[in-house]
Amino acid sequence: MRPPRSFDELPLTPETHFRLHVYGAVLRLRARLPAPDGENGLGFLLGYYGELDAAGFAAAGPLADTRWHALIAGWEARVTAHLPLRALREACGLDDLALTLLFTVGLVEEDLRFGPLFEALGGLAGELRPTIGLLSSWSSDDQARTALSTLLQVGLVTASDTDGPRPQQGLQVPAVLWDAMRGATPRVPWARYQAPRELPEADALILSDQSRHALGRLPSVITTMQSRALIVRGPRSSGRRGVLGATARALGCGLLEVENQSTALVGPLSTLLNAMPVIELDLAPGEAYALVTWDGYRGPLGVIAGRRGGIRAPESAITLEIGMPGIGSRIRMWKAELGGDGDAAADVAARFRTPCGTIKTAAALARIEAALAGRTRPAAEDLRRAMHALHGEALEALARRISVRGDWGELAVAMETQRELDMLESRCRLRERLAENVGPALSSQLTPGVRALLTGPSGTGKSLAARLLAAVLDKELYALDLSAVVNKYLGETEKNLDAVLTRAEELDVILLLDEGDALLTRRTDVQTSNDRYANLETNFLLQRLDSYEGIILITTNAEDRIDPAFKRRMDVVVEFRGPTPLERWQIWQLHLPVEHDVPEDFLEELAARCVLSGGQIRNAALHASLLALGDCVTVSERQLDLAVRREYRKAGLVCPLRAPEAIGA
Repeated sequence: MRPPRSFDELPLTPETHFRLHVYGAVLRLRARLPAPDGENGLGFLLGYYGELDAAGFAAAGPLADTRWHALIAGWEARVTAHLPLRALREACGLDDLALTLLFTVGLVEEDLRFGPLFEALGGLAGELRPTIGLLSSWSSDDQARTALSTLLQVGLVTASDTDGPRPQQGLQVPAVLWDAMRGATPRVPWARYQAPRELPEADALILSDQSRHALGRLPSVITTMQSRALIVRGPRSSGRRGVLGATARALGCGLLEVENQSTALVGPLSTLLNAMPVIELDLAPGEAYALVTWDGYRGPLGVIAGRRGGIRAPESAITLEIGMPGIGSRIRMWKAELGGDGDAAADVAARFRTPCGTIKTAAALARIEAALAGRTRPAAEDLRRAMHALHGEALEALARRISVRGDWGELAVAMETQRELDMLESRCRLRERLAENVGPALSSQLTPGVRALLTGPSGTGKSLAARLLAAVLDKELYALDLSAVVNKYLGETEKNLDAVLTRAEELDVILLLDEGDALLTRRTDVQTSNDRYANLETNFLLQRLDSYEGIILITTNAEDRIDPAFKRRMDVVVEFRGPTPLERWQIWQLHLPVEHDVPEDFLEELAARCVLSGGQIRNAALHASLLALGDCVTVSERQLDLAVRREYRKAGLVCPLRAPEAIGA
């Protein structure tokens, strides 16, 4: 760019502003150099000097510097749009000298021919950048030294060879800042920038009415209060980024999502890009985080966080809670994602209580599945596979997926137990509507969470009931992997438990704590440090179950070992007892092959005389089928008799059946 005789003729762009400061640095450098000629290596400066001469700055010196910056200030006054350098100067409190020194350091970035010049001026062989000692000598007082200290503190310049003498340290402008000063959008490996036009508008977000009203007031509140932080809490994929993006767009700025929060470049880069910096925190229960502040930035900081953990923020911080969308919002979003199919949208919205981001991702995966199958629209199986893919990615490190299929017809239990299971199913289906049909005192206490305790001896059908419940609700079932969750280090078990509980409720799967008495144990008197830490885990689970918004099933065959406080928190307690003779007969019918040769009177004898649990009957039927398969025959009385006796031997008991010789064994 060539500075014309009148600054009024210059384009009103960030690039023009940048070039004016480059020439300002050359103008100040000109006063300290001899006249260029063909022998002193300064001939390349003739082009710069010619531009300055044409603009009326043939003579260099303090007066020329002052007049140059006055002309820049007049040019700036005509620009109403964002000027990166003007914003940086105001945010960092830079004066004209500091800006000139900043651009002097960056001259090598524009023209490599300045490198040998700085090497000669600094007197250091191989140092092609201006040094602290060289630039500090540019004023008789400490003004240059003070300006350099400000530039170094803010991170606008960095020093090399920090172990060497300070005056010999070379200075450099970070490349990302130099590009942003020019008005370009630099490629930053530790951050992601989105321009205002790329951010969502508030009306496009799927939010509750309360959150939408709060979002509409956020920009004016931030501007009025000069808020230093906007903290958006909620589950993953609930639209937290969208809220920050819509707020930034309403404020007329972009978004800079920062991964490396420790770098000092965040502040000046956010100012140069006119962007709100955003950090994401993944805090465990009991963890606390003090929000950082960056030099060179005066605007608000956006924070994405979950519901747990403490955040130490400035007094002017604003916190907005984003919850799960209601069923009406989910229907609208699924309908938009599924191409207007209202029935399918209503069905899937009722089955999956998931946040907006999960809906978008699942719908995209379902469309891919449908395309692979040759369908124009996703079907139920496409959505099921899509949700399974999301579940596996998020949960399978700490929980194990259990295959589910079937219905209640596969379970033979007492009538009272079945009634409780039917009640549990109803509670799960109506969990979002229940709060609307109770009194106000109870409504304020209810959450969409369902906590059920399945108790009874081993083999009575507790785990089977959990699988069948997931099947009739058409939900995924995940069993907590205690080996992956329990950790010997203090606080790690609670952190892992919170992680799996949080992901389970966000993905709306059923979580199974098999043999839950291992975690829900009674609190004891503290006699050792182990007792104290065990009590801490129990207390954490008590509090976490209170706020849990998903469906969790806990099975145990040692009910007396469970802390009574857990039982009080259970919405449904289902007691499984050993099967009666009629129930044992039903279980035998369910587990034997459809085609078998077992006499009916022998099955009745088994049901009446052999007091086996459902699990033992299952094992016996499986072993009898294996024996029959090995003999290439159908299951008969002989194989079943052998299998039942095997179960009694495993249990260390005497089989009450008649001797095998009596049936021709």
